Amino acid sequence: MEFKRKPVTDIGIDQTLDKVDSAKIKKAIEWVLNKEASARLKVFVETCLRCGMCTTSCHHYLSHENDPTYAPAAKVKQTVWDILSKKGNVTKEDIKKYARIAFTECNLCRRCVQFCPFGIDIAYLISLIRRICCLIGAVPQYIQDQALSHMQTTNMLWFRQDEWLDTVQWLEDELRGEIKNARIPVGKKDAEILYLAHGLEAKYMTGLLTNMAKIMNVARLDWTMPDMDGWDYTNKAFYAHDFETLGKVVRTHYEVASNLNVKRIVMGECGHAFRTGVYEGVRYLGWKEPPIPYIHGVQFFYELLKEGRITIAHKIKEPVTIQDPCNIVRYRGMGKMLRDIVKQICENVIEMTPKEDHNYCCSSGGGMIDAGPVWKSARIEGGKVKAEQIKDTGAKIVIAPCHTCHKGIEDLNDFYKLGVHVKFLTDLIAETMEIPEEMRP
Repeated sequence: MEFKRKPVTDIGIDQTLDKVDSAKIKKAIEWVLNKEASARLKVFVETCLRCGMCTTSCHHYLSHENDPTYAPAAKVKQTVWDILSKKGNVTKEDIKKYARIAFTECNLCRRCVQFCPFGIDIAYLISLIRRICCLIGAVPQYIQDQALSHMQTTNMLWFRQDEWLDTVQWLEDELRGEIKNARIPVGKKDAEILYLAHGLEAKYMTGLLTNMAKIMNVARLDWTMPDMDGWDYTNKAFYAHDFETLGKVVRTHYEVASNLNVKRIVMGECGHAFRTGVYEGVRYLGWKEPPIPYIHGVQFFYELLKEGRITIAHKIKEPVTIQDPCNIVRYRGMGKMLRDIVKQICENVIEMTPKEDHNYCCSSGGGMIDAGPVWKSARIEGGKVKAEQIKDTGAKIVIAPCHTCHKGIEDLNDFYKLGVHVKFLTDLIAETMEIPEEMRP
């Protein structure tokens, strides 16, 4: 089994390793394996039979013509087992190989766990490699840049607080062209809901934030957004496994909610942010449960429709299919809830095969899309099986309730010529819901 890859230069990995000595590498490995890794490491390593049951579960393996080096167990063998067999005495070239596997060839999607007869969590084992690379500093440059932005500004785009407030005011003015006297309240105390936005919605995808505000107004909800730093629910430090910054960002979100005395936090359509806000970050901070209920967009829309807070005026007629984001479906069981929403707003739903917990990852999750342009071809190649899966449905619209899935599938659509449109639930609901006559301008 020979590890053959096209050369890729990433200054975040390559230039860092030029300045690192073997003592720092050994120290990072010993810290993670001896101080941070749980008993799961020993159990998983000693339990694995190398049976190969996980092999065909991986989209990277299937998309690379069954290259055995992309098999889940092989990724562990080439990283974790390699470190253990060498007793931590690894070279810079070893770390470079580990970083490539951990950041660009495993999306941490956990599909392989569904097929392991012992339930070995390979994503956890690969996460240990990411953590080791983080402590060394050998992380793709684009991920490092976003993690640093979160560290300094608590958002992913180096967006200043005054820029955020200007954007909200501008979007409120725009929304009044559709909704009479529409409001996007900020800094309102004692509201029922604190809505946190995706960083991109403040700069490049403002229509998505406007549509969420439109839904909030039509549903006549008591809501607010932050008037201070902490409005961006993303947490790109998670991809680097920079747990210190991850914890800081999560704590900020809950502090903002606590200061405003809201009943709960609602976020939009994003997988990793929900994961960090509800369990990864909470666990790191040492909390048993989130101090304030934290609701994903899928849960939120499900509630609105079930309670009759919004009414669907007309359904989408074009055939649609559903992408199951790993972090909210395989990790949190929202597959049925997601389908209930889609069936209420779409007439013709064609499921992918397989679906729900066994659906394939978009090949961009786990930070792979955030690794930047130098790794784009790697995720496009790894997403071949996802592209084929979408094409087989014959659908014209792919509903992807996750920013990463959305952008990843758009790139697959462009490269593999799938001829589909990728949509968020937020946009489809805003498009199909009824606006009461008294709310029209």
